[in-house]
Order: sequence, then structure tokens, then C-alpha cells
Amino acid sequence: MADYDLIIIGSGPAGMTASIYAARANLSVLMLDKLAPGGQIINTNEIQNYTGMGTINGAELAIQMYQHTQELNVAFDYRTVKEIREENGEKLVCCVEEDKVYTAKSIIIATGTRPRMLGVENEKQYAGHGISWCAICDGAACRGKDVVVVGGGNSAVEESIYLADIVKSLTIVTMFDLTADPMACDKLRAMDHVTIYPYQDVLGFYGDSKIRGIHFKSTKTGEENKVDCDQVFEYIGLTPTTEPFKNLGILNQMGYVEVDAMMKTKIPGIFGAGDCVTKNLRQVITACADGAIAAQSAAHYVQNL
Repeated sequence: MADYDLIIIGSGPAGMTASIYAARANLSVLMLDKLAPGGQIINTNEIQNYTGMGTINGAELAIQMYQHTQELNVAFDYRTVKEIREENGEKLVCCVEEDKVYTAKSIIIATGTRPRMLGVENEKQYAGHGISWCAICDGAACRGKDVVVVGGGNSAVEESIYLADIVKSLTIVTMFDLTADPMACDKLRAMDHVTIYPYQDVLGFYGDSKIRGIHFKSTKTGEENKVDCDQVFEYIGLTPTTEPFKNLGILNQMGYVEVDAMMKTKIPGIFGAGDCVTKNLRQVITACADGAIAAQSAAHYVQNL
């Protein structure tokens, strides 16, 4: 007999929403994550487009979501999932820690994404020592300093607005132009100590024991520039955290979980939700919607067994 009706791998907005809907459908639920509940929103200073919340700190929203799961007695365990297998009609979720194995009737993969790296000169050398992927984590140490943000999407612009209130100067280097919410872009452009370099390729970083600046080249003119700085924040996209599921044959070429409109994968009883699945818009609200749909599909699957 399976340990749980449903195991949810990942505890971001998608996973936590799925656990709430599944618990309300009277499924026995376990949520697994190697990190604290919340996913990427823990590292977001302000979320301004989650319906009904106005402006809210990402970590605060994560806490509220987790408290909701606990009001419904959803089980949670800190575990790193390394593999999913099927044996005797049950799904086995194999974990790194103590080689723990849980069995389930159904699974929702909601492992989210992680920040992508540029792969340029000296990036690895300065990673964590001048290059960061989390402004809310490391921005406070940049007060009165010269800072560069690489990227022009929603995360880059939102975190740049946060940083602009702290730093001495802020330089934005982006491959295209700013592509975030237009209101946020206008707000950033209006700040007098912000300089934006659109249509640039980052060539690398320079310095000694500490980062001293960024080297980039215009994709239109070929002109090269160097900007001195004390800190760089990279926001250039995401990589799905789906390596443990490569053996299942449910990932596309980019590593995202392929799902249909009901969040079903090609394997009966395995569902996907949130930023790790194939979709056009990756936001907190769409992750929550995915989680609700996946939980409903899982509940129907379990009930029909």
C-alpha cells in the first residue's frame, strides 16, 4: 500500500497550492523540498501583481502560503529527490538523504527553475564574490556602491528598482531592450542615477581578488565598453530544475516538463505544475493556477484507481 495518495516534489507557489487543493480533496499528501518552502519568491523583494495582495514581500507571501498548507495538515519533509521509479503499480520517490524512498499513487513535479548563468570570462571566479543572482539577499551590502544588473526582463527590472533606492549608481546591461511590464520600465528609466545599455553582449568580468567591472559589446555597432562596479546581479533567464526526471521521458529539449491543459504528462499519475512545465507565462499567479489544476487531475486519477 502506498505511503501517500499524492507526493508533491517542490514547495513553491505551485507545489503549495497543489497541496492545498489536494488536501481539500481528501488526499493524503506529502510535500518534499530540499529548501525552505516558497521557491524563487523567497528571493523577491516586492511582488506587485498577485491578485488581492497589492505590493507584498516575496518571503512574506511564501510564509502565508505555507501557513495555509499547515492549517490543512499537509505533511512536509526536507528531502532532495534524485529519481522517480515505478514498481508493482506504485510510484517510488527516491531521495538522496539516507536513501529514503516514499511510495505514492500519484506525483506532481513542481520543482521550479533556477537562475541561468552567462558562461563568460571570470563569471565562475566571481560567482558569490561580486556576482549574485539575488538582490534581496545581497542588495543591502551594496548601499552607496556602483552596481550593474544584467538583464531586462521582469525580474531584472523589478530588482533594479529595488536596488536603485540603495546604490550610488545602477547600470543595466541587456541583450535586447527592457522587456518587463511597461509601467515598471518607465519607472526605472525615470531614475536619474540609472544608465541603460540595450542590445549588448556581455563578454566577461574583470578585477583582481574582487570584481571590478563588466566588459560588454554592442550587438548593433560592435562598440565595446567597460563599466567599473562593485557588484553584479544577473537576471538572464531560468533553467528548469528537472534533472532527476530525465529518465522518465517527459521533458522537452530545454528540460521543461511537457504537460497538457490538465497538467498531465505522458505517464499516467505523474503531473507537472509551475515554472518547470512548458508554458508561456511564468508568474506566481500562473504557478498557483497550475498547482490547482494538477491537484484536481491527481485527485481524479487516484479516485479512478
